[in-house]
Amino acid sequence: MACDTRLKPRQTISERAQEVRKAVELFNKGIASGRIKVTVGAKGGIAFAGLTNEERDGVTDACAYRRLMVTGSALTKAAIARAEQLAGRTVDRTAIAQGLHSHDGGRHWHDGH
Repeated sequence: MACDTRLKPRQTISERAQEVRKAVELFNKGIASGRIKVTVGAKGGIAFAGLTNEERDGVTDACAYRRLMVTGSALTKAAIARAEQLAGRTVDRTAIAQGLHSHDGGRHWHDGH
């Protein structure tokens, strides 16, 4: 996965993979508890607000979403479904793959950099 390969200096892929799993677990717990808010944008992008940069540890919203849909709790998946309902659209995996993202929890959206 792309966020697994964004290595820090002198870091192995397995070390990075462990960091990503740990960060995504923070996403999972925060979404399930309501501390982290999920937003679906007009073009189908997804954003998670309520995490610090340190908690994110370089994990993008797109990467977190992909992992959460596989490993996330039922509460987390329900929160994502609720955000889709509120937005009136589903998350567009194609738009995410093309780089649609937000840097501010879903207030503003950008295509790939």
